[in-house]
Amino acid sequence: MAGQSLKWMVLVATIWIQAFTGTNFDFSAYSSDLKSVLAISQVQLNYLAVASDLGKAFGWSSGLALLYLPIWTVLFIAASFGFVGYGLQWLVIRNLISLPYILVFLLCLLSGLSICWFNTVCFVLCIRNFTTNRSLALSLTISFNGVSAALYTLAAGAFRTSTASASASGPTYLLLNAALPLLVSAAALLPILRQEQRQPPRWIPPETAAHDSVLFLLLNAFAFLTGLYLLLLDASSAAPSVDRLLFGGTLLLLVLPLCVPGVICARDWAHRTITSSFCINGGASGFNLVDIDELELHKSLLIKEDEEEKWRWWRCCWKNDRMTMLGEEHGASKLVRRIDFWLYYAAYFCGATVGLVYINNLGQIAQSLGRYSDTATLVTVYSACSFFGRLFSSAPDFLRGKIYFARTGWLALALMPMPVAFFVLAGSDSLHALTAATALIGLCSGFIFAAAVSVTSELFGPESVGVNHNILITNIPLGSLLYGLLAALVYDANEGSSSFVTSPSNDGAVICMGRKCYGETFVTWGCISMFGMAASVALFLRTKPVYDRFERDRIAMPLV
Repeated sequence: MAGQSLKWMVLVATIWIQAFTGTNFDFSAYSSDLKSVLAISQVQLNYLAVASDLGKAFGWSSGLALLYLPIWTVLFIAASFGFVGYGLQWLVIRNLISLPYILVFLLCLLSGLSICWFNTVCFVLCIRNFTTNRSLALSLTISFNGVSAALYTLAAGAFRTSTASASASGPTYLLLNAALPLLVSAAALLPILRQEQRQPPRWIPPETAAHDSVLFLLLNAFAFLTGLYLLLLDASSAAPSVDRLLFGGTLLLLVLPLCVPGVICARDWAHRTITSSFCINGGASGFNLVDIDELELHKSLLIKEDEEEKWRWWRCCWKNDRMTMLGEEHGASKLVRRIDFWLYYAAYFCGATVGLVYINNLGQIAQSLGRYSDTATLVTVYSACSFFGRLFSSAPDFLRGKIYFARTGWLALALMPMPVAFFVLAGSDSLHALTAATALIGLCSGFIFAAAVSVTSELFGPESVGVNHNILITNIPLGSLLYGLLAALVYDANEGSSSFVTSPSNDGAVICMGRKCYGETFVTWGCISMFGMAASVALFLRTKPVYDRFERDRIAMPLV
């Protein structure tokens, strides 16, 4: 019984970790300051964003570390990477130390690596503790990673002095990026340590799985309230006292999920108390209708039957490189020989990764359109909508009993609004268009970020998800380099033909102003995301028979 409440405490701990470790999403909030202090071009600034994403290419190292080190050690190594990477950048941007460009590049890479290590820790904790509702646990916790930028915007406003403007808080973001993940890791340490001392149950009763689904629905409701709170309230208030109040409200909403393990503990205590009241002479009760030995024998038979069914259930084979059943474990060499993997890779590379590059450039995009003062608000809109997109990725699981649709099909649907958003940006420079397009891109990319972990687990095996998902996200640094370089080259090419203005830090640097700065980039990104949508549709058509068979077998074998 104690294990049931403990696994929910671990889930809340992963929610906290994810909420405060999506530090790559606030790059646009301080990128202009970093560009001015280092006196670099837009292309060089793009390379720093690439360095942060390049850390994901070394994400396999976190999985390797988990083979030899306990989870809590890997967690604090990740926190140390971020503390050093962001902390030294803060010293640079505050002009307290001076570092060459190449060292700043390596610091960005180290910071990006910390995010990947945090994510791997959270994935492993969810998979170990929620074997039945794995996809629900993953989508819920990953969704909170999307809200990080909005959280840091509130935190930066809360720690801002009354004389400082909201647009001058770039250094504060770097300081918070360094300190908050370390503090949150310390707060999440206790349940993680206790979890490592317990072995997860080999068999989950059907009634427990159903009860867990109800609790996940409750937690998703809490998450939805958190997203609405961050989206509807003004995160760029001119009064720091108001920002502190809003930030305090956000922390309260993040503490609310602790009610779930509390309710479970109270229920278990009541169950033990009521049950013990009927026990006489060492537990022999007149209400005991089943012999204990027979009950244990029945459980052992159920466990054996369940394991045999799962073995038949997850077995799969390939005919003409087409999957006929879900769940076969794929090693790296086997993975890269599958057409389905490369369609999946292309859909991610030309979809969610484009959205990530967009948020990296959002500071310069807003600045070029004369909306620099709205950067914090735009970052909050992207963050909150990315959060909702991640949250909505659990819809296939909640709607499964009424509407069944392959998860790869949901992936294709999520990509459809993204080209529209980029073409809207190319056609209009109004604040309303910029905000609406930012919201759409956040929703689409957020859904894909969260759903991808479950898709990887279903298509290529749950036990190999740590390695296989890190192989998948190698597309992020590649896309960040190519798409970001394209944007930077177009930006620098139009700098001379646009209005000449000084940067917000008044250091005399010339910045690009006008729709030409990113117009061609938006059109190109829109076309790329259309290709990603086509790849996701092809993946759906190839895997739809597999998912349909999976669902038929699931209905026929309810114990699985």
